[in-house]
Amino acid sequence: MIEPNSHQRGLRQSIDWALIAVYLLLVFIGWINIYASIHSTDPASIFDWSARSGKQFIWMLTAFFLAVMILFVIPPKLWEGLSIPMYLGVLVLLVAVIFLSKDVKGSHSWFELGPVKFQPAEISKITTSLLLALVMSQQNYKITRWKDFFLTVAIIGLPMLIIVAESETGSALVYIGFIFVLYREGLSGWWLALFGMVIALFIGTLTAGAYWSIVGLGGILALSSAFMGPSKEFWRRLGIGLGFVLLMSLLPGVISHLGDAVSAKMAFLENRVWVPVAGEKGGYFWSFLADIKPVYIVLAVTLPAVPVLLWKAYQKKDSFLAIAVGAFILGVALVFSTDYIFQNVLQPHQRGRIEVLLGLKEDLAGVGYNVNQSKIAIGSGGMFGKGFLHGTQTTFGFVPEQSTDFIFCTVGEEWGFFGCLVVILLYVFLIIRLILDAEKCRSSFTRIYGYCVAACVFMHLFINVGMTIGLMPVIGIPLPLLSYGGSSLWAFTILIFIFLALYRDEKKYF
Repeated sequence: MIEPNSHQRGLRQSIDWALIAVYLLLVFIGWINIYASIHSTDPASIFDWSARSGKQFIWMLTAFFLAVMILFVIPPKLWEGLSIPMYLGVLVLLVAVIFLSKDVKGSHSWFELGPVKFQPAEISKITTSLLLALVMSQQNYKITRWKDFFLTVAIIGLPMLIIVAESETGSALVYIGFIFVLYREGLSGWWLALFGMVIALFIGTLTAGAYWSIVGLGGILALSSAFMGPSKEFWRRLGIGLGFVLLMSLLPGVISHLGDAVSAKMAFLENRVWVPVAGEKGGYFWSFLADIKPVYIVLAVTLPAVPVLLWKAYQKKDSFLAIAVGAFILGVALVFSTDYIFQNVLQPHQRGRIEVLLGLKEDLAGVGYNVNQSKIAIGSGGMFGKGFLHGTQTTFGFVPEQSTDFIFCTVGEEWGFFGCLVVILLYVFLIIRLILDAEKCRSSFTRIYGYCVAACVFMHLFINVGMTIGLMPVIGIPLPLLSYGGSSLWAFTILIFIFLALYRDEKKYF
């Protein structure tokens, strides 16, 4: 209801035109670079309907039509009411596409309707954002309450797990970005730390081994317990933490020297006239020492201390110490399950990409080919690039999927470091503007939804650009508004303009 003394703002004041301008700039930059990435196949022009640039232009026109409808025709309040049925409907589509779609490079994620292909995973980001905003904006909602926390996790996790079942790992990773939304709405920062620790343990176990991962985990938790625990126990806990790290760091060297000594002793015994039997001259004992592994020693030292520390935490009512001990147990379980997850859960091509990324193997002609060619293209662009349509890597098609997942390397080669910087700054402006606009909103629904949009854009940008420059594994995820594809362009257009419509509805009156 409009108050008697209120005034209605015009379109200029109620709409964030700067956000729309950045959206249009990114869309047109993407269209130009899509044409650059395929021009060597001799399309008649950028408007050639048989080429990807021409098809993308059609997608752009339809996306602009959707934007206008969302912003000026569809009542903004409708989105809040449709949150639940839309979420459930997209869940049905996500499950159905697994059984009804064709296998495309190991993935079952696309519906084909004649010449049009549709990916439900792109739309699921919209419906998940809307339902999160609806649930978290309820007056009695508290993310610190376990019931509300698990409901929120279920809303995010359900579509994420189904998308993983479609073998669309890239799209599923985007959902991790919602943790920043939860943090804004009151989730403890320790959850972010826990998430970071899981990633660090997984990577550390693959690269450095189980032993160093457990030592690092124990050291970090011991030091955290010192800083977060009672002040009177600070120095004692700090000493224990530093001592643990120091002793465990020296242990592999001690074991190595002991192993050399054992080997020398065994060689000496085997060269004697008699052969040692069980118990004689320590034959079995030396064999046992020769086979010992440092990881068993660190577990033998730490695991017996677990019940003691839990009892102390109970006696002193030290909740952080109890959490640290629980985190250590779960961390050790993750370390020892990493190999199983890596070998049995991940697909062969995913394992190969991670191994190349982490430097565990080099395969420039196989799974590492795309990234290697992408880095060559970006690096060859120099400061200002080779010029529009003059990129050699682009012209001769050295980089596969250059109009979709690797569109950023076209920008790097033809527009150089300066062009890449402009594109990234446009995205940064888009994300910051979304957050600032969201913070201005009185409606919790609009604010939370705005943060969801910013999180989705950030995760796509972070993963895609990281992938093209070799900092992330190749997992097949589009660059928002730039990459070729109707599903992606429509999804991000709808995602952004729903927020703009909600924002306009709030700013219409003052």
